Amino acid sequence: MAMGSCDLHPAIAPLSYLLGTWRGQGEGGYPTINSFNYGEELLFSHSGKPVIAYTQKTWKLGSGEPMHAEAGFLRPKPDGTIELVIAQSTGLLELQKGTYNAQDKIIKLHSEHVGNASKVREISRVFELVNEELSYVVEMGTNLTSLQPHLRATLRKL
Repeated sequence: MAMGSCDLHPAIAPLSYLLGTWRGQGEGGYPTINSFNYGEELLFSHSGKPVIAYTQKTWKLGSGEPMHAEAGFLRPKPDGTIELVIAQSTGLLELQKGTYNAQDKIIKLHSEHVGNASKVREISRVFELVNEELSYVVEMGTNLTSLQPHLRATLRKL
């Protein structure tokens, strides 16, 4: 069902600013890899249920060659807590829990479970809307490294 063809569930109203398609650029790095830049598109949509569907895809800036993709659901609760469940194209699965602040337009998440991952032990994500730009930072911890920055991007709504 297309976005807007059904009523917004009251549970997701505080996060309705996310709904739509966002596009921009990001950069990635980690102690064990070379840093890189990427293009990105995020889509947040709803079906009238108390969840926001999330899909993400990234590509190499020069060639447009696909890089990473993931999909999942944001599940906000009335008490300001939120869950994010994600399946990545690499096979990695995440269950993240955290909080959202609708007034400051910030969502902070930390992994409660990372599945099907040989090295990754924990992941945190922070999304923030400032001046009509949605930015995020992803931090990752592995069996060799503590939680530290891995990805950051800034996106604008199309």
